[in-house]
Amino acid sequence: MPDPAKAHTPAGDTDIDIDAYWRSPDDRVRLYHGDSLELLDALPAESVDTIFADPPYFLSNGGMTCKNGKRASVNKGKWDQSRGVEENHEFNKRWLAACQRLLKPNGTIWVSGTSHVIYSVGFAMQQLCFKQLNEIVWEKPNPPPNLSCRYFTHATESILWAARDRKSKHYFAYSTMREENGGKQMKTVWRMTAPKKSEKSHGKHPTQKPIDLLRRILTASCDEGSVVLDPFNGSGTTGVAAASLGHNYIGFDLDADYLELTKRRLLADNERWAGLRVVS
Repeated sequence: MPDPAKAHTPAGDTDIDIDAYWRSPDDRVRLYHGDSLELLDALPAESVDTIFADPPYFLSNGGMTCKNGKRASVNKGKWDQSRGVEENHEFNKRWLAACQRLLKPNGTIWVSGTSHVIYSVGFAMQQLCFKQLNEIVWEKPNPPPNLSCRYFTHATESILWAARDRKSKHYFAYSTMREENGGKQMKTVWRMTAPKKSEKSHGKHPTQKPIDLLRRILTASCDEGSVVLDPFNGSGTTGVAAASLGHNYIGFDLDADYLELTKRRLLADNERWAGLRVVS
């Protein structure tokens, strides 16, 4: 059950006038249950350092894919159904504007997606005057095959990185990224496998991202003790990565089952919380 007490941001310096679904024993991780657009509007302006968003791709329209060598439906739920090009774009523009309001002056946002949604996201960012920083190409070495044999195998996703506005002086851990890349500047093509089996031991989500991807994103763009927000929490990978790196985390999701999955992952990954009182 949601905690009845008024929640605070993990940083502890601003109020959120909504109830927390769950918060970690050290009070640095907060999960909220509800519609992302409503929850985004409830947060204080300029209260977040970094946002990672994996929004609906609008792919759940009766298509098929390959899973474990067998045909499988791509339908993920009503939340992923297309509402038409114009309405899909208005949705993207609305949640991006809400995120922009929450970013601190030098804050940045990362948004992942396939060709079905990423061009709308990029255009909305232009309309809202975000400062485009990079387009990351996540290359998957083990993608599912193309069943129709009429297209190239889909093996990539795009991740757009943008600062709040043109005046932003964003944080970038250049030296760390260079060190991770063997002493050379890291390029915008990242080759990483899909989430490992161990990352799904507490449950699954249809659009789960690998923990290594989120750790790199947050390491690159978060200064020490940042406040990280994921408006589409899903399986909670962003939260797991943020907690492991010592950041504060806020996650929103419409599905309580996925918030429970996130709790299980966080508790299993944070032994330092053992012995501390769990808030809810």
